[in-house]
Amino acid sequence: MKITVYKVPKITSRSHDLFELLDSVLPDLPEGCVVAIATKIVSLCEGRVVAAEGADKDELIRQEARWYLPRAGAYHVSFTITRGKLIPTAGIDESNSDGHYILWPEDLQQSANAIREYLVRKHGRKRIGVILTDSTTRPLQWGTTGIALAHSGFMPLKDYIGQPDVFGRPMQFQKSNIANGLAAAAVTMMGEGDEQTPIALVEDVPFVEFQERNPSKQELADLRIEREDDLYWPLLKLAKWRKGGGS
Repeated sequence: MKITVYKVPKITSRSHDLFELLDSVLPDLPEGCVVAIATKIVSLCEGRVVAAEGADKDELIRQEARWYLPRAGAYHVSFTITRGKLIPTAGIDESNSDGHYILWPEDLQQSANAIREYLVRKHGRKRIGVILTDSTTRPLQWGTTGIALAHSGFMPLKDYIGQPDVFGRPMQFQKSNIANGLAAAAVTMMGEGDEQTPIALVEDVPFVEFQERNPSKQELADLRIEREDDLYWPLLKLAKWRKGGGS
């Protein structure tokens, strides 16, 4: 796998058109590649920001989250379930934001689909994948890891269920999350500070099963896990979740 990151100018709310920005750093794309884009850049280009001065961050969290917990703990952080992800502060970001709270795009999947469709037309390719990335923490581990908030143009999971392991025993639960794996690698290369490299081109990915289309509604629905069906629900249900206004 080969990952190339691209430096961009400082981006503020609506300061750049996203497609023009992609044109400036991606003059050509090969067949069978994946373009990873930091979701923050998409949000800034779409104007999904709120001026921090005078804004109530807790109210923004309640507005964006489907479920939330009030701030608590040593780090005074609110945990939420937002757009099907367990994520701190409903994904609201303050870093590299020029005095704004940056929210996730209004429709993550629509944004990912539009980017893929544009790149396919622009470069005359059929097999181009897109992932919108963010980073988050994992319990009992220091540091952040990249995750995919939306994908388009490839199968996000590789299903091993029913296949034999090296000793011939059928696997019961294993599904490899290709989208998150690509996001983790891309975000590691992008960096988390002042690198200004929020766009990555991922090549040489023979393990990726490309689709020459956007994911279907059924495919997206199959990716969602309700709280009660999740492996970690015995732990999650101990928290006193409150209903938010988001999805």
